[in-house]
Amino acid sequence: MKVQYHQAMSHPHPFLLLSSFLSIIASFRSFSFVYADANLTQPSFTPINRDLYHSSNDLIEQIKSLVHQHPDKLTVETIKAGNRGYEAEITVVTYCQNWKGSDDKSKFRILLSFGQHGRELITSELAWRILSILSEEQFLPKMDRGSLNGTLDNLIIKVVPMENLNGRKLVEAGDLCERRNGRGVDLNRNWSVDWGKKEKDYDPYEENPGTAAFSEPETQIMRNLALSFDPHIWINVHSGMEALFMPYDHKNTTPDGLPSHQMRSLLEELNEVHCHKRCMIGSGGGSVGYLAHGTATDYMYDVAKVPMAFTFEIYGDDTASTKDCFKMFNPVDHTTLKKVLNDWSAAIFTIFKEGPHQLDVHSKAGKGLT
Repeated sequence: MKVQYHQAMSHPHPFLLLSSFLSIIASFRSFSFVYADANLTQPSFTPINRDLYHSSNDLIEQIKSLVHQHPDKLTVETIKAGNRGYEAEITVVTYCQNWKGSDDKSKFRILLSFGQHGRELITSELAWRILSILSEEQFLPKMDRGSLNGTLDNLIIKVVPMENLNGRKLVEAGDLCERRNGRGVDLNRNWSVDWGKKEKDYDPYEENPGTAAFSEPETQIMRNLALSFDPHIWINVHSGMEALFMPYDHKNTTPDGLPSHQMRSLLEELNEVHCHKRCMIGSGGGSVGYLAHGTATDYMYDVAKVPMAFTFEIYGDDTASTKDCFKMFNPVDHTTLKKVLNDWSAAIFTIFKEGPHQLDVHSKAGKGLT
């Protein structure tokens, strides 16, 4: 989710007599020292809570260690790409029981992406939680593991825990409002569907689409991954609000016919069971308050022909200042963090269970299944 920034207008100060002006200057100099000292102890923004959140390096290492401990279920690869002096890499974890290789098209395939925007740390923590549950290192409350294993046996799940590693490092270095990649491009505006169109409220700090569609190595990696994996379900996980979005982002409509009904039906179930009816449902373009052009989810649905393509927004603090980005996009206390991770892990696992049933596997949409 993007942030719309507003700058206050300044107005000319009335004419001051010289004596009054000098008095004010003297007072201001005295005040400025006090104010500066206050700022050192009371920052106007919330810093990253290192006790609650992994660093990017630690998260990736923990994930690789998890894979090493569970080679019967998990594999990992690091994909690298670059151009014009800019390099990027993306870690991809694959979950599959009874692994037959990446060309196995007999199973239902799900692709999950987290951390596309650097400031949304909570999303990568959710990726870690999901992988921990898949490997049985952690468990969901009230989860029937036996029933779940029966479901998972028929799935291949690819998880991208941190799509925008370079942007995440900028956030960790102190630029807490950064959502773009390491050279200032919004990866969720760099895809080809309706690429480059700018609305009246366009903000290059928030939405720079790049020099061309797929100009960025991260987007190129994700496109190639999606086209080769050919998923039945795509979920792009973000934060900034609570919402369950389906196509489209670039226009105020949803797809026609059965696919739209299937997607909405699944989202309504998630909203009822896991969001407790708090989540906004519908097209991103029709619900969030602005149109977004060149997004991943619109590409996945329109070009990659993924039958079910979603964007989930898993948390937002609407009381936070637009400059207090860590607090706006991420839980800042342990209780809230735990609830968000539990609720949305459960929602994702409901997708694992119900997604194949919602999708008509006997229709054209059920591609590749036997």
